Amino acid sequence: MFKGSIVAIVTPFKEGKVDEEAYRELIEFQIENGTSAIVPCGTTGESATLSMDEHTRVIQIAVESVNKRVPVIAGTGGNSTSEAIELTEYAKKVGADGTLQVTPYYNKPTQEGLYQHFKAIAEAVPLPQVLYNVPGRTGLNMLPGTVARLAELPEVVAVKEASGNLVQMAEIVQLAGDKITLLSGDDNVTLPLLSIGGKGVVSVVANIVPKETADLVSAWEEGNVERAKELFYDLFTLCQAMFYETNPIPVKTSLALMGKIGPEMRLPLCPMAPANLEKLKKALQDYGLI
Repeated sequence: MFKGSIVAIVTPFKEGKVDEEAYRELIEFQIENGTSAIVPCGTTGESATLSMDEHTRVIQIAVESVNKRVPVIAGTGGNSTSEAIELTEYAKKVGADGTLQVTPYYNKPTQEGLYQHFKAIAEAVPLPQVLYNVPGRTGLNMLPGTVARLAELPEVVAVKEASGNLVQMAEIVQLAGDKITLLSGDDNVTLPLLSIGGKGVVSVVANIVPKETADLVSAWEEGNVERAKELFYDLFTLCQAMFYETNPIPVKTSLALMGKIGPEMRLPLCPMAPANLEKLKKALQDYGLI
């Protein structure tokens, strides 16, 4: 259902508020350059520092601006099951095509707790659900067996895997590849993930190079392995640059340097250290982006 180059889009701010005009322009930039789907309010969208009103507004703008040209997969997860259900209900109400559901962070449920959490959301809101496993942020790893159990639910259609563990990702394909779509949650392993049966990436770097990221996945889908490899290595340094500091600091800084948004982000995120900023500028210059 969801595949290709899927952008985890940033949330631009201006004077402390969501910059709605810049946000709409970013969405157009993505669609014009072949992005397969838009994810508002993910990690890269600074969902953790959005108020509930802002969170719902950002989802609404995305749905309205996209206007069914590509799917909108709204980030509506959280460490509170009831809050995740509330946000997911809203996303369904305004017309989102699916939701991204992060594993609950901080409270560290068991694997059974994870299953019950996602099952409760699926039963409460019948909307396609993309599971999101990112243990480096949540302190919790969702195991392949749990993903396979969840894949039996009709609402659970994909998993965004950001564990960095290709063996674990291969186990997901082996256990449930006929029932769930594997998506990369890390641009640095997009090509390896495609090679083991993945169908796309929920991308950070696509914020700044949407066409190239889309072309990479398309080349693989068309069987042009050498072209996919070439594109992957062309992008590799840029992908690494997006993590010189905590995401989304480098990608928002990049978009600001490219003149697409203002440089604002919300505390506790802060501007890049000078040395890292210079490294980032060089990576962008080498790629011809600034």
